[in-house]
Amino acid sequence: MFRSKNNTGTVVVATIAIVSAYPVLTHAADGAVSDSAATATAAGEASGAASGDAPAAASARDSASSTTETSDASADASATDSSSSGISSVVVSAQRLNEARAGIQTQTGASTYTIDAAAIAATPGGDNTMLNQVILQAPSVAQDSFGQLHVRGEHNGLQYRLNGIVLPEGINVFGQALDAHLIQSMTLLTGALPAEFGLRTAGVIDLTTKSGIFDPHGSVSLYGGSHGEFSPSFFHGGSVGKLNYFVSGDFMRNDLGIESPDRSITPLHDKTTQYHGFGYFEYLLDENNRVSAILGTSHGKFQIPNLSGQQPSLGLTVNGQTDFPSQNLNENQTEVTHYGILSFQHSAGKFDVQTSFISRYSSLTFVPDPLGDLLYNGLAQFAYKRDVAYGLQTDSSYALNDDHTLRAGVYLQRDRATSQTTSQVLQTDDLGNPINDVPVAIADNGQQTQWMESAYLQDEWKLLPLLTMNYGLRFDHYSAYSSGHQVSPRLNVVWKPIDGTVVHAGYSRYFSPPPFELVGSTTVSKFANTTAAAGVAQSNSPLAETANYYDLGLEQRITTGLTAGVDTYYKQSVNLIDEGQFGAPIILTPFNYAHGQQYGAEFTLNYNVGAFTAYGNAAVMRDIGKDIVSSQFNFDPVDLAYIASHYIHLDHEQQFTASGGMSYLWLDTRFSADLLVGSGLRASLTLPDGTSIPNGSHLPGYRQVNLGVSHAFHIPGVDQGKDALTVRFDVINAFDSVYQIRNGTGVGVGASQYGPRRGYFVGVSMPF
Repeated sequence: MFRSKNNTGTVVVATIAIVSAYPVLTHAADGAVSDSAATATAAGEASGAASGDAPAAASARDSASSTTETSDASADASATDSSSSGISSVVVSAQRLNEARAGIQTQTGASTYTIDAAAIAATPGGDNTMLNQVILQAPSVAQDSFGQLHVRGEHNGLQYRLNGIVLPEGINVFGQALDAHLIQSMTLLTGALPAEFGLRTAGVIDLTTKSGIFDPHGSVSLYGGSHGEFSPSFFHGGSVGKLNYFVSGDFMRNDLGIESPDRSITPLHDKTTQYHGFGYFEYLLDENNRVSAILGTSHGKFQIPNLSGQQPSLGLTVNGQTDFPSQNLNENQTEVTHYGILSFQHSAGKFDVQTSFISRYSSLTFVPDPLGDLLYNGLAQFAYKRDVAYGLQTDSSYALNDDHTLRAGVYLQRDRATSQTTSQVLQTDDLGNPINDVPVAIADNGQQTQWMESAYLQDEWKLLPLLTMNYGLRFDHYSAYSSGHQVSPRLNVVWKPIDGTVVHAGYSRYFSPPPFELVGSTTVSKFANTTAAAGVAQSNSPLAETANYYDLGLEQRITTGLTAGVDTYYKQSVNLIDEGQFGAPIILTPFNYAHGQQYGAEFTLNYNVGAFTAYGNAAVMRDIGKDIVSSQFNFDPVDLAYIASHYIHLDHEQQFTASGGMSYLWLDTRFSADLLVGSGLRASLTLPDGTSIPNGSHLPGYRQVNLGVSHAFHIPGVDQGKDALTVRFDVINAFDSVYQIRNGTGVGVGASQYGPRRGYFVGVSMPF
């Protein structure tokens, strides 16, 4: 099919057609069920210190110039294929284009933390670990309910990239569109980011996907254990002529789909089934040009877990019924995501450019318990949310001379969001008393379109051999429920005063539109004189956040294999964006604090000598906001009045966070452990007079230790390169620490959740 250049045009046109139609086709298929119960991220070849078999790579502050990594896998592949000059030339061209793609972006001055595929495999759980659990091993990352992550005190604000390409945000809450099987390396960038990064600036999670050309083989795996978990998976990568490919897929079912609300090992009504599919394909047109395509899908069904032994407390009667045991509630949520990316890359001489067309489909469906939800909440709401996004991204780099590298790019995105809700409520009089016990239905549907346009220009200037400055400007504009724009200056400096010491400092002006896909179209007036009436009628649309961000850090190599680092930051925001869960549908809703401050420090330590590797991270932070100025109808009037005149801690603030891990390889057996420590997220503080301070207290601290052991059986005829038949055994939360992530109080906090109880898991993987 790909034997001659005459087929290239056909290949490109066919790939464009497939990627363009992908969300539309899935949209049509999903539409057939949307009326009842419709069924519902970006990587660069990052510079940084990746530590081969380490459970996590060293935290790497950017060097004075962009650097690239050459993986052991690519080197081995090149050596293995050297017997064939044709295959060897393809490998060399692919590797050179990978390095050129990495050079298009710069991380100069940003705080970076890199974890590669070998590091993931060396942790308890290996590549069966969910992506959010991998990210938790980075500094200043705190866990929250529903698998959410908070980087440096931000609620979300994360941007995912696949091979340097922005993946538009989706609606999924519980499920994750990306999984660890596809990762060659993962880099978390935080701090004062260079000008090519924008819109979501709490952190950029840059995923480099695997490519079959460098390690051509496949593997099938089976993993499972406690909580009824059963998870088969596979991957296969290879090449045919100039076509390289990598595909993977996995399925998972268990009885702990969402965190337990009552500290039980296996909660009531908490089953989940999930699957992921991923494909990466690239075709080398010649040594300077290639086209690539990424296709991915995820689908998750979740039961909403129940507490036991409770009864409704609102005093309502629905169709003559007042009692409803809480263990009988039946709420369910389905989340679906599909994405496709088509890219063209050109690299010749001093000029490199990559242009990508991006599409993403995302939907969420919540099906309530019609009677139970109405008795417990005064509202039983069916909710369907859908967002279809298309984007165009171009990034380029030109080496003007030995001292200057210019980079420029543009990003365009169009979203079309659909929100459909049908709410069962009881009608009330002016005093809030139900008129009768017969529910009425209120439909509240709407659609909205968002446009975002961004452009940047920057120069990486080597002032001195050991001093580099990166400076630039970025422009962002959006138009949706609200609109705004900003020109944002960026400045970063990296200095290497002596061998083994790197100092970085930076300032970034940020502009972050509200998460469009989460903004609802609730018409507050429709719910007047019902059991779902808002205490506050005001409902301003969420606004864009603007901020000044300052970052200063140092990394020091102490001895061979041992490095230490410290990083400090301060952020001052106007219209700080936060998110909360309001009501029974598990859908996050954005809102703004008029003023916000976030600041802190993080410390890193990494050791890698021989067969032993270890790392440790610790962070302290403070995150506060004042005066809620959007989505006010979701809040209690007393809380709104207090917050209007007082700074409060943000609900996702965890003042102390730590993570660590180690790995030791003895012969073909690997022993590993990792650790999570937190001082606890915020909760409301109840005063002696019965009033409360929103987010005025915090939950008790916790620690969770995970252990793992794996053994590789090298069998002639079975081994594939470095991959061998491997058996593993993992213990998650080895000391069965019982800790609460949320207690159901605090601003925008919907329910109580606990961390996972101790679980035992076994797995086996077979290469082919």
